[in-house]
Amino acid sequence: MKFSRYSESDRQEIEALFTRTFSDSEGESEGKLIGHLVHELMNETETDGMFGFIATEQGQIVGCIFFTRLSFGSPVKAFMLSPVAVDTDHQGKGVGQKLIHFGIERLRELGVELIFTYGDPNYYSKVGFRQVPQEVAAAPFKLAHPDGWLGQSLDGGGLELPLGQASCVEPFNDPQYW
Repeated sequence: MKFSRYSESDRQEIEALFTRTFSDSEGESEGKLIGHLVHELMNETETDGMFGFIATEQGQIVGCIFFTRLSFGSPVKAFMLSPVAVDTDHQGKGVGQKLIHFGIERLRELGVELIFTYGDPNYYSKVGFRQVPQEVAAAPFKLAHPDGWLGQSLDGGGLELPLGQASCVEPFNDPQYW
């Protein structure tokens, strides 16, 4: 398995991966929704506001993750991990966790201080995320599942200081994703 940043030539394969994976697990409408989100992330987000990483096996993309910039009222360098997709045939083999660790290390090297995500606490706790109270760092929108707002510090600092309300990149600026 090889891990790397995605390249422009990977865009169609990545969009198809997300559409297929989310259609298989959540239904066709969710697959189309997340596929469209990924298309928007890759085509509408400033290059310094988004990082995408892929896992490949025998030249095929089997996993992909995105990190997008989050802004707070303070000058903290923060990103959000979302979305994540691993090909159905490769799920349950640690591909997603390895890919997340790879991406986190790249962001740490770039001086990113905090990473957040919105997802299953049981899964993301395996890669260092823990629940973040809304009083500490409020998600960009009201959350359907507040216990799924998670974060971790990459610089040894903590997540105890109030950061305020987060602002996200434009493609995530839609309540349906929250």
